[in-house]
Amino acid sequence: MGWHQELLIGFDLETTGTDPLEARIVTGAVIEVRAGEPRGRKEWLADPGVEIPADAVAVHGISNERATAEGHPADRVADSIADVLVGYWKTGVPVVAYNAVFDLTLLSAELHRHALPSLSDRLGGAPPAPVVDPYTIDRWVDRYRRGKRNLEAVCAEYGIVLDAAHTAPADALAAGRLAGAIADRHPKIAALSPAELHLRQIEWYAQWAADFQAFLRRKGDTEAVVDGAWPLRELTESQPA
Repeated sequence: MGWHQELLIGFDLETTGTDPLEARIVTGAVIEVRAGEPRGRKEWLADPGVEIPADAVAVHGISNERATAEGHPADRVADSIADVLVGYWKTGVPVVAYNAVFDLTLLSAELHRHALPSLSDRLGGAPPAPVVDPYTIDRWVDRYRRGKRNLEAVCAEYGIVLDAAHTAPADALAAGRLAGAIADRHPKIAALSPAELHLRQIEWYAQWAADFQAFLRRKGDTEAVVDGAWPLRELTESQPA
């Protein structure tokens, strides 16, 4: 039985924006998935401490009024999510996040913002792993497929039903199911251990970033820089509070 038939942890954040270094958590979800079926879940609603822009509200549906009235303090939410994920990593269970760089970088930035221990600190200095990112894997196994690569499009490609897209629980569950579907279609992915797959994704993402950066520069953006770090970007000491 491959890793994709064992316990997987779907993870997703809905946020105030699209820059993971500056955006704040609005909602979060962690869904236990085994053989494609949900087994348990944890959900969070945060008061991000800043105004949620109208375009973000239009995506995930959480208004400023609801976040303020019902949300928990942002530092407590970030701390709780980090503790839950680290608990799974410590037992070797893969965390599945679609475009993991966004969600894990944003969570890391929130921990830094509130002077909380980092993911690595909570893991005794080890990096957060194993992580499974269906976005990175699909882009490598089916490099030349035309069309969009967002979660909805890739779920459609692999026959995964995505109800209530852009809500954290739905997206987290879809990510877990999608990881399994990709492994079912591509035996070379299923044959890897979670630790091996994690290391391969570091390589695949770095290669994609280098290729995309070269493409942008050929198109005239001679100063384009595409960060190739995965599964999270490095935070700097000057990280905004």
